[in-house]
Amino acid sequence: MSDPRQAELLSARSQAVIDGIEAVDPDTILHLASSTLKLVLDHVLTTADQRPRRVFAMPREEEGAAVAAGLELAGARPLMIFQDNGVGNLLTCLLTFAQAYHVPLYGLVSRRGGLGEYNSMIHTVSERTEAILDAAGVRWFQLDARVPLEYWPVEIKRAWEFSRTTHRPVMTLVNLMGG
Repeated sequence: MSDPRQAELLSARSQAVIDGIEAVDPDTILHLASSTLKLVLDHVLTTADQRPRRVFAMPREEEGAAVAAGLELAGARPLMIFQDNGVGNLLTCLLTFAQAYHVPLYGLVSRRGGLGEYNSMIHTVSERTEAILDAAGVRWFQLDARVPLEYWPVEIKRAWEFSRTTHRPVMTLVNLMGG
């Protein structure tokens, strides 16, 4: 990232997400590799052995959602971390398993597309994430420039708790790159 202001913004927002994860204190974190999520995933991976927490990569979003739902049913506290361009992949699992059987699943979903996006192919799916989740009846919350960073950890925890209160999947869309 050549723009120092963009790198500083990414760092500050990533730290706010990290603080939110630590406020939730999940016992399992499932993730998909992502350059946008590098700082968040580096933290999760380097601190995994400092607490009773399992961290592992999801092969695909829908497989991660199935594993997370199974963990929930077994009494665990899983959290998923992935990019918004993978939301379409997990819809069948979310709608036919987690949502249908009232399983509280929580996902931190990094936004792609928009200003500052360097991958021109990302826009096709990423710009439609909210509409896709709305059409599927999956509740989501947005963290971006409209929400002061000091509120991000609190809102992440509130969204996590909301998934548990409502017994359904909830996603928090976090814009780490700008906007």
